[in-house]
Amino acid sequence: QVQLVESGGGSVQPGGSLRLSCAASGSAALIVARGWYRQAPGKERELVAQITIGGTTTYAESVKGRFTISRDNAKNTVYLQMNSLKSEDTAIYYCNYRRLPATDYWGTGTLVTVSS
Repeated sequence: QVQLVESGGGSVQPGGSLRLSCAASGSAALIVARGWYRQAPGKERELVAQITIGGTTTYAESVKGRFTISRDNAKNTVYLQMNSLKSEDTAIYYCNYRRLPATDYWGTGTLVTVSS
């Protein structure tokens, strides 16, 4: 089992920055990808950014150039640096760990609100 705890959400004005953290406890065996998803009111959950065990990163088109995903393997933590935030980035952000063959672990989410 893996437990994920997100932190770093909050309220910020457009153009501002936030850094989300996701600390994992439990076995890291067979974890092949770590990522961040978000769900805005009335919308489906969508992938924001992902980093694989090999270090390959993937970003949603809407956040490319503004968000950066990174990890600290020693701390079993993944981060999402969010810059130049826009109102449309407002959502609950969820941390995700993916374990082979097909298990997803989710955090409980952290709310990010971008508003003037």
